[in-house]
Amino acid sequence: MERIIDKKDIIIENEHLRLVVGGDCITKSLIHKPTGEECLATGEEIALFSVTQERPFNNEVKLAHPNKRTIFQANRIYRDGNKLIVGFEITPYEAVIEIVEKPMYIGFSLADFIVHPTDYGGLRMSPPPVAEMRILQLPVKNRAKFGEWLNVSFDDHIAVNVLSTSPYAKIDSERRKGYRVLTADAIRDIKLKGTGAALITCATSNLLDAVEKIENDYDLPKGVQSRRSSMINRSAYWSADINPNNVDEHIHYAKLSGLSCMLLYYTCVFQERGGYGLNGNYDYRPEYPNGRQDLVKMLEKIKNTGITPGLHFLHTHIGLLSRYVTPVADHRLNVTRRFTLAKALEKDDTVVYVEQNPEGTVMADRCRVLMFGGELISYESYETGPNRFIGCKRGQHGTMIESHPMGLTGGILDVSEFGGTSVYLDQNSSIQDEIANKIADAYNAGFQFVYYDGSEGTNPPFEFHVPNAQYIVYKKLDPSPIFTEGAAKAHFSWHFLSGGNAFDIFQPHEFKEKIKEFPAEEAPRMQQDFTRLNFGWWGFWGPGTQPDMFEYGTSRAAAWDCPATVRENLAAFKSHPRTNDILEVIRRWEDVRAKNWLTEEQKRKLQNLEQEHILLINEKGDYELVPYDQIKGAAGGSEEILAFIFERNDENYVVYWHTSKSANLFIPLDAKDVSLHKELGDEPIALTSLEDGITIPAAGRCYLKSKLSKKELVQAFEKGTIGEVTR
Repeated sequence: MERIIDKKDIIIENEHLRLVVGGDCITKSLIHKPTGEECLATGEEIALFSVTQERPFNNEVKLAHPNKRTIFQANRIYRDGNKLIVGFEITPYEAVIEIVEKPMYIGFSLADFIVHPTDYGGLRMSPPPVAEMRILQLPVKNRAKFGEWLNVSFDDHIAVNVLSTSPYAKIDSERRKGYRVLTADAIRDIKLKGTGAALITCATSNLLDAVEKIENDYDLPKGVQSRRSSMINRSAYWSADINPNNVDEHIHYAKLSGLSCMLLYYTCVFQERGGYGLNGNYDYRPEYPNGRQDLVKMLEKIKNTGITPGLHFLHTHIGLLSRYVTPVADHRLNVTRRFTLAKALEKDDTVVYVEQNPEGTVMADRCRVLMFGGELISYESYETGPNRFIGCKRGQHGTMIESHPMGLTGGILDVSEFGGTSVYLDQNSSIQDEIANKIADAYNAGFQFVYYDGSEGTNPPFEFHVPNAQYIVYKKLDPSPIFTEGAAKAHFSWHFLSGGNAFDIFQPHEFKEKIKEFPAEEAPRMQQDFTRLNFGWWGFWGPGTQPDMFEYGTSRAAAWDCPATVRENLAAFKSHPRTNDILEVIRRWEDVRAKNWLTEEQKRKLQNLEQEHILLINEKGDYELVPYDQIKGAAGGSEEILAFIFERNDENYVVYWHTSKSANLFIPLDAKDVSLHKELGDEPIALTSLEDGITIPAAGRCYLKSKLSKKELVQAFEKGTIGEVTR
């Protein structure tokens, strides 16, 4: 039931919503106006705003209350034009919240604080002592779905969304019984004044239109536009070694597989050594004697074939072999814990004495590195009483050994946990902008989409720095990417990360199970954020990689309108006898994606992870999707023959192939009961009849058709034997 409105109530509304707040700042109601439905869990006595202090600062408050981090709820409010003047329990100051009532959303931003001269009289401080300001909190009733990335609660009818209008707001939700508190916070160490958020309450069908309006009004990246692009679910051909000398060969395989996007790892363009060792230098490879000019030409060649090139980089990583580390470590490299030298450190010292207790310091191999001045120092362990690092080796990673005075501040170098060959840069310094300029210079040579790898590599708070590090790069890319992906995400990155992460490589023996475990688990959750993920970077491993693997993976990806990324392996492409079959599987599914051929009913069937499917080209040259099942005991259980059985048009079929060569397969069937075809519409392939069965070629994918029952065909293939190799 809607709360009764009295004279002190404040009404904030637009065409879609009416928000009612009492004079005590308790939110009474949030009505979806077209339906009259109440969207809040009413009666929870949750204030619209609150403020957090590290401890009480007023003298009497400090004496009367515990000295700890404290949240003070708003307890009074009045409206003055487009401003809300908000007071809080116990604390004396007030906050000014500016509101914008737009037809599709309501904007809230922290404009200022009102501090009276007597509030902190006699204290030498800059008032008010605000650590965080909650600029919006609403107890929103649970609906069928919740998107944790976009921060939206919705069902088929109504959506309620609290989202950022700038990079600075911390957007989150708190689960309660029957509802969620959707929140937006301004953080002192990030930005207080000017930080804003927006409230959307509308028909779910209008949600993305409302988000797009916010993006346009606040000059945000066009997340909605990119998600509506026809490119959003196109899979990509990935390489770490495309260069002007071999680009034609890579274009050939990309076209053969129907992949219309080509993702170039930064090592295609820039010199690298030792994992990520040189990352940050961005020096062109020798294959680009004219530097950027040669890159421009190569990208034009790729685009002229109808392929869209993208750049894959690690924007937060600095290689331990780069000029940012050796011979003098850059002061803008991040440290995870700070220490002060308790004694002067001479050039031959192997014990580092520090003031702070080092207990709990990182002990992972290759990550035990101190940075003082421009020198990197490894350590074996640490001790307390006195506090010291022991077993130290000086001048690590090619840095110059120096003497360091007592009182010098340094710390634990933030070495990447992924291999220990790179370190993370300090997001609170100028280095991220410097690196972004180098990346943008390459991207602006003609790339059209990007992958932000290593995005988790920032200093906390991660909910701000992860997307902001990406955003620093994004703002320099011209033109803006058609779409982007990244290895990590937080709320604000929804506006420019058009799709979620790509899962790392799965080995052939675990491929299908890992598809079930990771991307297929995340895909429905990503749909609740009105987006998709990349189903993975799929390695081409040689003989272990088979057509049914990619048939399974790419069909599951298509079930949720998601793409995948195929990692090239030129040597395997040339040597694997089933390369053409595997790439044909990819080509068909990419064509299906581009044509939006799959129906919603077909997608639902593909979402059954236990039932495999095959995409056929039928006798009319049209696509046809059918379920199929593996004959696991084919050829006596040999790993050399893979066979799957399916039914269509009142006949049964077995699609089979040899995994690693060309041979003959004997099966105990009568030639008059079967026919064999390379493709369904092709002329029959000649069979060799024997007294007790037939011999059929076992090489690339073929289809055996029969009126016999599935049981009879399965048994025949189980009794099959592999004959001599054909030439």
